[in-house]
Amino acid sequence: MKKKSIILISIFILLLIFSFKYLEKQPSEVYLNNGVNFSSKVSGNRFQVLKDGEWQDILIKGVNIGMTRPGKWPGEAGISKEEYSRWFQAIGEMNANAIRTYTIHPPEFYKELKKYNEKHENKVYLFQGVWIDEEPLEETLDAFKLDNMLPFKEEINRIVDVVHGNITLPERPGHASGKYTADVSPYVIGWILGIEWYPYMVDNMNSTRMDKGDYDGNFVYTEGAKPFENWLADIMDHTLTYEMEKYKWQRPVSFTNWVSTDMLKQSYEPLEQEDIASIDPNVIKLKNIETGYFASYHVYPYYPDFLNFDPKYTKHIDHRGKANNYAGYLQDLIKAHEIPVLIAEFGIPSSRGMTHVNVHGWNQGFISEEEQGNIVANLFEDIVHEGYLGGIIFTWQDEWFKRTWNTMDFDNPDRRPYWSNAQTCEQQFGLLSFDRHKVRVDGDMKDWKKNKAKPIYTSDKKNTDKIKNVYMDHDERYVYFAIEYKDLTSTSLDTLIFLDTNPEQGNTTNPYNKNILMESGSEFIIQIKDIDDSRVVVDSYYDSYYYQYGKLLNMLPSNPLFENKDNGLYNPIKLALNKEIVIPKTKQKIPFNDYETGLLRHGNGNPHSQDYDSLADYYVNKKENLIEIRIPWLLIGFTDPSTKEIIGDIYVDGLESRKNIDGIKVAVATFDTKKPEFLDSFPRLKNGKIPSNEIYLYTWDEWNEPIVEERLKRSYYILKDKFSKFEK
Repeated sequence: MKKKSIILISIFILLLIFSFKYLEKQPSEVYLNNGVNFSSKVSGNRFQVLKDGEWQDILIKGVNIGMTRPGKWPGEAGISKEEYSRWFQAIGEMNANAIRTYTIHPPEFYKELKKYNEKHENKVYLFQGVWIDEEPLEETLDAFKLDNMLPFKEEINRIVDVVHGNITLPERPGHASGKYTADVSPYVIGWILGIEWYPYMVDNMNSTRMDKGDYDGNFVYTEGAKPFENWLADIMDHTLTYEMEKYKWQRPVSFTNWVSTDMLKQSYEPLEQEDIASIDPNVIKLKNIETGYFASYHVYPYYPDFLNFDPKYTKHIDHRGKANNYAGYLQDLIKAHEIPVLIAEFGIPSSRGMTHVNVHGWNQGFISEEEQGNIVANLFEDIVHEGYLGGIIFTWQDEWFKRTWNTMDFDNPDRRPYWSNAQTCEQQFGLLSFDRHKVRVDGDMKDWKKNKAKPIYTSDKKNTDKIKNVYMDHDERYVYFAIEYKDLTSTSLDTLIFLDTNPEQGNTTNPYNKNILMESGSEFIIQIKDIDDSRVVVDSYYDSYYYQYGKLLNMLPSNPLFENKDNGLYNPIKLALNKEIVIPKTKQKIPFNDYETGLLRHGNGNPHSQDYDSLADYYVNKKENLIEIRIPWLLIGFTDPSTKEIIGDIYVDGLESRKNIDGIKVAVATFDTKKPEFLDSFPRLKNGKIPSNEIYLYTWDEWNEPIVEERLKRSYYILKDKFSKFEK
């Protein structure tokens, strides 16, 4: 009897221990109602979370997080535990309260998110997305096909298990894998399912799947739905049903949508695909669920084009009393909804290259980090003022693997993650930069000394040279130059850097000074004229922009002279912004549009300086008789600097022509524009020419693992301040 009592007491004690341990692991912010768990819901135009036993409104202040870092493709899931830990800490310190992912991240993501939230009173909530492969959707134009629908539902099941810490995922190409044990379900504030839907697919389904009527499921039904809306209702119902049946959990649900498939008709939109299809979230309804349903949109201020042409938007006056096309569109969009709306993507890239312009200057590119912060802060204000649930900035980290339509033909698609392309705006939407700025272009030689750089050219102290030393270096983003002068007080000094990147091509003549010729020819000339009117120009035969839009597409005036080697002509370097379009409403023809991206901007390129300008290309320090320059790799024809790959002979092999080189041949010359005959050059002129056999060959080791340096951009701190002013 005594032995039995001891056993019973021991069992009781063990049960108490396990009970306490279990209770310790359960967050207090979980509501249990009739056996159903939930920790968030939508009420009016706010999300609500449970805190101290009460439902509290929160305004969503978030950032999107991709699944990549430099040197890795998204499918490699290469972000480390330490990186996630740092990022969550910085996001919390930014006064953000939400993050959004597009797909399953590696186990470390969920472990670190749980660890962060268990240690911090102010949580960072997760909008978990579910990715669907877009290529089959574009090929079949039918999401109902089982080869499209079943894998998507299987992925939904996996992601539900992932957030509950209850699955081991085997290795799959292009996907995260591993043992998922961290239960973050109390911190998952909502599901956002799918991708930006291809308009032609939506249109095709709505016209060919008319047999699909309204949907009626366990938790989701429709009233007057078109076929694609029926499909979305099915997907949403599957998500809610699977989590409810397996885990007894419910949470708010949505699907990804964007301006191209909203339900507003736009008579000023020139591109058919941007207004051909619509998805109406209002026809989708929920039942038997308390957590709610919300609409989710990606909205940027510069695209689609109607935002820049419809006077209803371009002349809309916002709450500040200023013209604001973004606020005008937001106002129309939310009025069309019977359910609350979240802006799940919005932002501006802080890139050197530009892809699209906005009527108010909120362009897709050629925006400094400070401008990025101020513009995005104002966009967030617009979102809040128009009554949305909040906004999620695109994006947290720069993504080197991305491409942009006006530069994607000029880089190597298989090597994008390994270098930082300043000309591609899609790579620089982040608030976190990885560029190490090996040389901080600020008119100070300290970086060159730190890197133990040796001059590629140096003067003979006995002669009367204008230039003392020329230095050259590089990193994953730029090619750097430093030129030390004996006297830089003259305002009429003109400095030329000749770059011979492509053997057997190049111009031997010089448009800036007929007294300086290149024996072997150059593809590019960098011209520095004090603090304005400086630029990079390209040999017209090597001008890939003209070849693409003039020779191939006939969008530019033809010039047959450009098709001859060594023709004596250099062209400004340009990027296309828009092809010719016609506004349907007015029949107005908007001509082909471009801009000169080869223009160089004077400013301080040191991120640690108070007057830092992230768009600066060069700095003139007359006091120290020094000019520092940084040139993006793509601007001088490199398709992949990590393998020394450049554009080849486009008139022989087409736009896809590529070749690998040994390095860059560099020559430098300077002269006084008031006395053009007075000049200095490296190498020395012989018979009026820079001799090819004396030109310096700058070369470097190839790389597969880029060197990076994390740095929070100026925009981060601006948004940190803005977020602090919006508590609810």
